[in-house]
Amino acid sequence: MKIITDKQELQNITKNTTQTIGFVPTMGALHEGHISLIKKAREENELVIVSIFVNPTQFLAGEDFDKYPKKDVADKKICELAGVDILFMPNISMMYGIDEVTIKAPQTRGFILDGFKRPGHFDGVLQIVLKLFNLVQPTNAYFGRKDAQQVILIKQMVENLFLPINVIDCPLIRDNDGLALSSRNAYLTSEEKTEALKISKSLQNATKLIVAGNFDINQIKKAMEETMEGIDIEYIEIVSKDLNQLKIIELKNTIILVAVKIGTTRLIDNIWI
Repeated sequence: MKIITDKQELQNITKNTTQTIGFVPTMGALHEGHISLIKKAREENELVIVSIFVNPTQFLAGEDFDKYPKKDVADKKICELAGVDILFMPNISMMYGIDEVTIKAPQTRGFILDGFKRPGHFDGVLQIVLKLFNLVQPTNAYFGRKDAQQVILIKQMVENLFLPINVIDCPLIRDNDGLALSSRNAYLTSEEKTEALKISKSLQNATKLIVAGNFDINQIKKAMEETMEGIDIEYIEIVSKDLNQLKIIELKNTIILVAVKIGTTRLIDNIWI
């Protein structure tokens, strides 16, 4: 595995290769969810590139940018064992200049759900993903469904800007207890982790209602709220796969999204129906 910290060195490789490139952009603190993306990239491409970059422009004032988990030594080993060919680890000054051209998230879909709670967040996400896409020039780029709104907006950006990249969304990965894997889970105490299990339980209960034939969105939301009693719920939303509001559950075209606070840690989860 080759570790690269210079964008010019990376570009010299990516612009001169004829190999198919599978790309997995991350912010580090890698877990089994990231590994599943890397494995899929390894199966489907000749060259696999992973980036680790904690992107400052997607964090709002008062969020956890300064304390975001950093595990560089472990991350390098994980990438090596997973068969990564190139690990790209730039610094902030390399990725951002002064008075930059910026990209804006779509005015509707970029400012609902997490975009409403974190205004400007998706501007920063799309900005850094576009920069990384331009450097890596991937054939295929892999993102987890856990960040459902993010992957939907990235797909829209690729479509709107005519980028020759396949964006592949991959299944959300959970731990043995059902908690959606996230780098931010490291913030949770053992008691908070137990409380957080109510999130996936609420999604399981919603699925059971739908399987039983209940497509009433209000009833499903109410059942989820009852399951997560005692948790600070930011939102429970049920939308189409285009992030449009639904009147009833539509099979194969529904995402149920949840955002909560457990202690000081913000967690998101979802299920695609």
